Amino acid sequence: MIIKANSEQKFMPLYEALASEVRWGIMSLIADKEMNVKDIAERLELSSSIITMHIRKLEQAGLIGSRRARLNGGTHKMCFLKQKRVEIELPSASQSSRIREQSISVGHYTAFEVHPTCGLGTHEMEIGVWDDPRYFLDPERVNAAILWFGWGYVEYKTPNYLLTDQSVSAIEISMEIASEAPGLRDNWPSDIEFTFNGVSLGTWTSPADFGRAARGKYTPDWWHRNVNQYGLLKTIRIDASGTFIDKERMSGVTLSDIKLWDPFWTLRFAVDEQAVNIGGLTLYGAGFGNHDQDIVIRVYLDEDD
Repeated sequence: MIIKANSEQKFMPLYEALASEVRWGIMSLIADKEMNVKDIAERLELSSSIITMHIRKLEQAGLIGSRRARLNGGTHKMCFLKQKRVEIELPSASQSSRIREQSISVGHYTAFEVHPTCGLGTHEMEIGVWDDPRYFLDPERVNAAILWFGWGYVEYKTPNYLLTDQSVSAIEISMEIASEAPGLRDNWPSDIEFTFNGVSLGTWTSPADFGRAARGKYTPDWWHRNVNQYGLLKTIRIDASGTFIDKERMSGVTLSDIKLWDPFWTLRFAVDEQAVNIGGLTLYGAGFGNHDQDIVIRVYLDEDD
């Protein structure tokens, strides 16, 4: 099979997965035959935990697959190569001129209601005292690159720079996000709702508060090892056919439903107190987590504009 990739944000995990000598070594070993994690680790002279981390990145990028199989009296995770080729289309002048992108720092929220566990941190320090919502109004919070809460919401407002004669084919919102557990939990589901201009785009269930296996790639060295380390890069796309998260349909909300021509756009991330899975929320900005970015809003203009 062939992956055809371009400059869209959804392909960033693919490019990150390819940027590792170890991951190329794993793909070389399993190109012709399935191998389990233990055998791959032995061949590459690395620990099984390190190989597991690399395999997870390759799976997230869609490059390899795995299955459970009985072998020598035990159950093993057998890994196999799913793709044979990757084609990358580099940005062109015509493409970039049809895309409008803006970033919002994690600490630049304009409204909030948060409940413990909760807290914030900059690249250099913690902000105030953890589990005290008052510090979400601390002046230093504008420099926050990570925030978390048990339930509640944070809301961001950004100017709408569209011109009246422009038409939009899609809007994408991407962010690194995860659950919020006391400490770190590999199994800690949380129902996170996304809202745009007061319209609910839908709910995604985050599986975990990640970090037990490894530190976040960009998480500062001084940051505590037993709390929030990294999340998942999720991309929400709204177009004329509905709303999707990483290509999976999330709701029937379309561009015509989200008040696209309001002078300001309002984006809310929330965990409802009445949700089935009240597992909190962590937002990672540039300089934290595994993806060096803030909250990104990307607007795709029609080709005629």
